[in-house]
Amino acid sequence: MPDDVLIYADTERSATLRHEIPLAIGDPFLYVEADGRRVVLTNSLERDRLARAVPDVELVLGDELGLDDLVAEGMPRHEIDLELAARLCRRVDLRTAVVPPELPVVLADRLRADGIELRPDHELFEARRRAKNAAELAGIRRAQVAAEAGMAACAALLREARAEGGELRCNGAPLLAEEVRATIRDACAAHGAVAPSDTIVARSDRFPGGHDPGHGPLAPDVPITVDVWPRDEESGCHADMTRTFVVGEPTADVVAMHELSMEALRRSVAAVRPGVTGRALYDIACDVFEAAGHPTRRTKAPGQPLTEGFYFSLGHGVGLEVHEAPGLSRSGTEPLVAGDVIAVEPGTSRGGEAARVEDLVLVTQDGAETLTDFPYGLTP
Repeated sequence: MPDDVLIYADTERSATLRHEIPLAIGDPFLYVEADGRRVVLTNSLERDRLARAVPDVELVLGDELGLDDLVAEGMPRHEIDLELAARLCRRVDLRTAVVPPELPVVLADRLRADGIELRPDHELFEARRRAKNAAELAGIRRAQVAAEAGMAACAALLREARAEGGELRCNGAPLLAEEVRATIRDACAAHGAVAPSDTIVARSDRFPGGHDPGHGPLAPDVPITVDVWPRDEESGCHADMTRTFVVGEPTADVVAMHELSMEALRRSVAAVRPGVTGRALYDIACDVFEAAGHPTRRTKAPGQPLTEGFYFSLGHGVGLEVHEAPGLSRSGTEPLVAGDVIAVEPGTSRGGEAARVEDLVLVTQDGAETLTDFPYGLTP
């Protein structure tokens, strides 16, 4: 018999709860699975839309658990929330439950004081979200279309730019990373997905890697990394994609690094199927870069920081969080499962130049489907 489950969170910030309750609800609430029942503690403001979205979930209002009496007694609001949660647990006869590690300490303390055994289980909740359900996968596909629209808008703006005085200029003014980022975000929003304010538009000579979003004037002949991960508003699910652009003439080294990244992407994606580990895919990419003399985290000395070459992981799962299981890295020991969605993002850097590409890939029953549909060329 499966374990009973308890989650207390809001669905805007908790992917764990959003997977169970596919609605955007900004206030925290209690969700319990006990003895085969699914129960939510809610209020009259949320009841009707919860009933429509999850008709198989029992809805219990605080009024049914004595809310009015607690208010009349002058109990503070935060204590009322704890008391109502405890009363619901008694109503469903919850004795033991697995909980996500982020369960609020104050609620855990209260329920344990009532004799309920709570067991945090990161792996269980991670596994529940691995294989995407139909609504989540539809949301990821919509987010990916939005990401491609944002990337296309970026490329169009870069094509308009002209080199002048070591800068890219557009409409008589320097073309700033901030302007390109705003263009990307507007295009994504027009397709129903919000791209974050730290969307990456970074020239490699100043921002060679990492998650720095980049800022200031863009330059000709310099690789520009563009990384876009919008969130579909309806489902809360993300996409993730990266391209490298050069306005002007890329150096021979940049062309070679881009070709290496493309080869690592091709070989890694070709190996994707259920049962393959993220570590195995990472090793395939490392083989490509190491054979060309680029360092990786496999070749560096233990404890030595690595800031050039293929110095990051190959990728990660994507869904209700932009970075989630499975990991495609040295620690990626979990086998892929059908329904996983993964971002595969090989890249390398050297001497202030960089090239990286990233596609979104769905793990199918017998292989993989690339969800990204956008050119890879360095020319925007």
